[in-house]
Amino acid sequence: MNHWYFHAGSDQTRVGPLDDDAAREHALRNPNAQCWREGFSGWKPVREVPEFGADGAPAMPPPLSSTAGGRARSDDIDYTIVGQDMQFVEIELDPGESAIAEAGALMFKDASVQMDTVFGDGRASGPGGGFMDKLLSAGKRVVTGESLFTTVYTQTGTGKAKVAFAAPYPGTVLAMKLDEHGGRLICQKDSFLAGARGVQVGIFFQRKILTGLFGGEGFIMQKLEGDGWVFVHAGGTVVERELRAGERLDVDTGCVMAFHDTVQMDVRAVGGIKSMLFGGEGVFLATLTGPGKVWLQSLPFSRMAGRMLAAAPQGGGQNRGEGSVLGGLGRILDGDNSF
Repeated sequence: MNHWYFHAGSDQTRVGPLDDDAAREHALRNPNAQCWREGFSGWKPVREVPEFGADGAPAMPPPLSSTAGGRARSDDIDYTIVGQDMQFVEIELDPGESAIAEAGALMFKDASVQMDTVFGDGRASGPGGGFMDKLLSAGKRVVTGESLFTTVYTQTGTGKAKVAFAAPYPGTVLAMKLDEHGGRLICQKDSFLAGARGVQVGIFFQRKILTGLFGGEGFIMQKLEGDGWVFVHAGGTVVERELRAGERLDVDTGCVMAFHDTVQMDVRAVGGIKSMLFGGEGVFLATLTGPGKVWLQSLPFSRMAGRMLAAAPQGGGQNRGEGSVLGGLGRILDGDNSF
């Protein structure tokens, strides 16, 4: 009896060992897969294997290449972004494909999609990922404000399955293919929502002291690397601008959502003393200098949270006139307020 191994898609996951009957069934379900058994010099397409050979003892197959037969390292997932103001992304997975997402982002999933919680971003969760790799990946996530853990969603059944992830507050979900942006994006902290397995979520340090102190994002931002799809969330509406070499764009410090790593981010004073004190825009503006693309958000979460806190009666906010004509008593009776 032969012992067969299979792999398919852009991931490094092997299926096996399988006996002859199980291998035939797997090959029928996955005609585009690669297979290996003892006696083969390397992985072969299922369609090119005419028959099964003689009995043999189980053996370990050769390691897969990092590009899985020339394909991209990240899983090639399909997706749909649903909604207008409160969006979510619905990802369609083929057998063996996986998506990674932030803890708490799940909206729904098909029953055949298996959830696994791993250290870091899941990139080092395979057989080649050591403990130190996972610990370093998890540490980077903590520094950027994320959880120590990432949830990996894998389609373990046959056919296609769906899993969906929802944005945490009103805004826009952007789908970005990293290999179309030089393999790297610099984003605001907490912007990463989900992505294909193989995408790395790292850290980006602001080297300039003033930029780190007054740039709106602090010294540390998220760095997304790889070649697959990532889904990032921004507050409000997103504007994309492409800057020429040397072209500068002045932006409110909280409205910078993402930019290419070729773009230089700095800060500059708003203007004179009168503008600083009475302009209502703070003391500094962020400056983005090309070449490269930048993405700006119209409603940073900090701005929305500040307005909500200022309007909350428990936080000392003022009554804006909403609710019952009976005032505070009417709001209590209506359930809009509490003692």
